[in-house]
Amino acid sequence: MADAKTQIQETIDSNDVVLFMKGTAGAPQCGFSSRVASVLSFMGVPFADVNVLADDEIRQAIKDFSDWPTIPQLYVKGEFVGGCDIITEMTLSGELDKLFEEKAVTFNKEAADKIRAANG
Repeated sequence: MADAKTQIQETIDSNDVVLFMKGTAGAPQCGFSSRVASVLSFMGVPFADVNVLADDEIRQAIKDFSDWPTIPQLYVKGEFVGGCDIITEMTLSGELDKLFEEKAVTFNKEAADKIRAANG
């Protein structure tokens, strides 16, 4: 498990935004992972995707690493942000925009506004 945790830490350290998910951004394998990947993609956020289904050790280690029981899990500049429900709420409230601005992560504000308008 130590190797998996080291691999997770290295992935988080070397990418501004990382989504640990079921499947990949291009081929999500669960609705929750699909939702978060779609939000990030629509907002133009460059992110690394890690398919936890490809490695059982990583799948368990990420839950232990974050002390969060579910997948997907989003990390921004080394900080664990949350899972699907939290990302959805943050997107709709504008908190995700603020986080990206504070962390100097590139995103499309107009696209974020469109998400809110469509769900308002």
